[in-house]
Amino acid sequence: MEKVTVEGTVGSVEDYISLVGPELVEEVKELARPLKGARIILLNSTAVGGGVAEMFPGFIRLLHSLGIEVTWLVMPGNRQFFAVTKKIHNGLQGADISLTEAERSIYSRQNEITGKELAQYAADLYEIHDPQPAGVYPYLSDRPALWRCHIDSSTANPEFWEFIRERIEPYDRLIFSMQEFARKDLDSRKVVIIHPAIDPFSVKNRQMDQETAKRTIARYGINPNAPLMTQISRFDPWKDPVGVIEAYRLARRRHPDLQLVLLGAMADDDPEGPTILASLRQAVGNDQSVHILADTSPNDREVNAFQTLSRVIVQKSLREGFGLTVTEALWKGQPVVAGNVGGIRAQIRNGQNGFLVDTVEECAERVEYLLDNPDQQRELGRQARETVRQKFLMIRLVRDHLKLYRQLLGKQQLQPVMMTE
Repeated sequence: MEKVTVEGTVGSVEDYISLVGPELVEEVKELARPLKGARIILLNSTAVGGGVAEMFPGFIRLLHSLGIEVTWLVMPGNRQFFAVTKKIHNGLQGADISLTEAERSIYSRQNEITGKELAQYAADLYEIHDPQPAGVYPYLSDRPALWRCHIDSSTANPEFWEFIRERIEPYDRLIFSMQEFARKDLDSRKVVIIHPAIDPFSVKNRQMDQETAKRTIARYGINPNAPLMTQISRFDPWKDPVGVIEAYRLARRRHPDLQLVLLGAMADDDPEGPTILASLRQAVGNDQSVHILADTSPNDREVNAFQTLSRVIVQKSLREGFGLTVTEALWKGQPVVAGNVGGIRAQIRNGQNGFLVDTVEECAERVEYLLDNPDQQRELGRQARETVRQKFLMIRLVRDHLKLYRQLLGKQQLQPVMMTE
């Protein structure tokens, strides 16, 4: 079991006063007061790549500043196990596939190993993230435990939903990013809706000036003075990178100097990534205006530069648990052209701070609109940043979790359901 160390103190509760004002900060401090010294264990399946690993450092730093002990653990697993959990991920998002008995055994055995090891850590509360370690519950002590789902399970393949449902039902609370992701056969008294959030003090989300962004991007052989269309995400079919390429080619008919960047993280728990990456490179062929940049963990400074300098940010997902790359871009004043799915809908108000699209053609049209109307783009961008300031900064996520922790640790009367406002 890997223990991840989170360093640094920037992003403490007091740092948020300048962004959200003193009222929310005082509310968070008051909620945390009876929890000082509490020991929380976070368990997920990777320390790099994907939204969960992205959120944890800022989340942990903020809780540490409030006097709450948080330990981040990463479950062990070989390539065979992660191939099974990727299949479960796809099945929960609606793929027409099946699990073999051998695959079920691989999953159960690794969760048994992880659960028994996890039980050796002293904790007041366990917080288990996503399907990979969902089966550890039977091996934990009698401490409260919650399970957090970060994917869109609204159209889950019934076989896969039943497989996961059996494993998550015993948890004390079940957290989803959107109400429609929480299936009707769950105990509604356990269901909690909490939107993810970003750390505004991270290297990725701090303000970057245009000249610094240009110098950073130029290192990749990209013209920083020509318009740039960018999607940042895992190399995953659900992110529809092929659809992004098609939309780019349509938009380029009217904007021949347009460039496309697909910047992707190769997550440790996603064995499909290299295959998808190879197929994308084949689809692009010799187009010198399309740049596919792949790394296990893209440099946060580089991600910031692309999000800052791009004329258009897209996130053309076909399924999306939330889409933190959307949140990051909105925070930088970028109206995003994104798939009309899942958690993206919670962030984008169509035509007010970005655009929701259902087809390649719609995506291309909205890209062209933003390229043709820079004044309107700036106004949409102003609204985009304000949306994140009000709803999707890390201090709000911590506030929601503190309320939940107080319920589970007996610090206040239990409530059946909590909704993120």
